[in-house]
Amino acid sequence: MRVVARAAGFLGADRLIDISSAHIDGCLYHGDGGVHFAEKLVSGGAETAVPATLNVGALDLSQPDHVRADAHFREMARRQMDAYLRMGCRPTWTCAPYQAGHRPGKGDQVAWGESNAVAFVNSVLGARSERYGDFLDICCAVTGRAPFVGLHRTENRRAELLIDVSGLSPSLKRLDAFYPALGAILGREAGTAIAAVAGLPAEVGEDALKALGASAASTGAVGLFHVIGVTPEAATLEDACQGVDPERRITVTAEMIRAARDGLSNATGDRLDCLALGSPHFSEAETRELARLAAGAGFRVPVYVCTGRHTLDALEADGLRQDLEGQGVVFIADTCVVVAPILEDLDGVLMTNSGKFAHYAPPNTGYGVVFGSLADCVASAVNGRVTREERQWQ
Repeated sequence: MRVVARAAGFLGADRLIDISSAHIDGCLYHGDGGVHFAEKLVSGGAETAVPATLNVGALDLSQPDHVRADAHFREMARRQMDAYLRMGCRPTWTCAPYQAGHRPGKGDQVAWGESNAVAFVNSVLGARSERYGDFLDICCAVTGRAPFVGLHRTENRRAELLIDVSGLSPSLKRLDAFYPALGAILGREAGTAIAAVAGLPAEVGEDALKALGASAASTGAVGLFHVIGVTPEAATLEDACQGVDPERRITVTAEMIRAARDGLSNATGDRLDCLALGSPHFSEAETRELARLAAGAGFRVPVYVCTGRHTLDALEADGLRQDLEGQGVVFIADTCVVVAPILEDLDGVLMTNSGKFAHYAPPNTGYGVVFGSLADCVASAVNGRVTREERQWQ
């Protein structure tokens, strides 16, 4: 409680509020200090006061050989994960807890960590969370309280920026890679501001919104965005802006979206060493789409699919996991290839349809990145070289 109260003081909060849930990012091993912090809480008898899910750890607990780490790394990473379990957190081990059943309702006050999860819970579910960092998240979960600041407050959820994609073709908006590219524009233009997006189809799915928010939270500091006619607080532009005209308007052109897409790649040529999919974690629907696109073909490079246990359980029920593994898919659970030492070499080129992977993979893994749609990724893995379809981007 002293940590939460001190944080509230320097954030300028005048009071604390009750929260109804938490999502904990601090279970990922970055160094021994994080382990000692969590174990200090355990030794003091800390227990979560609200339902709390866990983000990815640094180990794939069901397939430990996937992580290439020394004994000290493995021991400390496991100790850190275990400490959070002893405090009563749920062993979800996913950065997409909202697709694993943890779905607060509109207006619920929560304390969530992990940038994409924060963007999703605020934007798509309409719950209210600030962008909680490691260790403050678990303190909020243990106390059941959070500082009443930022996105917890109605007035701070008003859209100040309008991003209009109405002029872009419907076929482009049906492409999965469109949403990370749009998210890159949103992140750069909004920064920490709140934006409303106009012109997306009313039937846009959760996976597209997940990709949009993850890319925006990676390239900027976006914790909330509104999609007019789609998200809970944006039935109309007036609703999203709380009756005030937006301070800035940006009309996205085809040239802008292509430039944003190209900006997610830093490698050139057709070299390809692996695919990395699932940041945020791949959903069941995304994995089934991968299987449809692959249609039984064999992959010439490793295809890493990072996902949660909840998705693997669904895939195992009808044998799809085994089928994809037979084609060359390597499923990674509980963690992902960007935050844990999983990739075989220290350099190479990976291809992804994730804006978040594209942003973090070069500094975290040493790999160069090529960004493309899921269909591009599958074609590239089958061919063993980068292959991209350009017509839809014209």
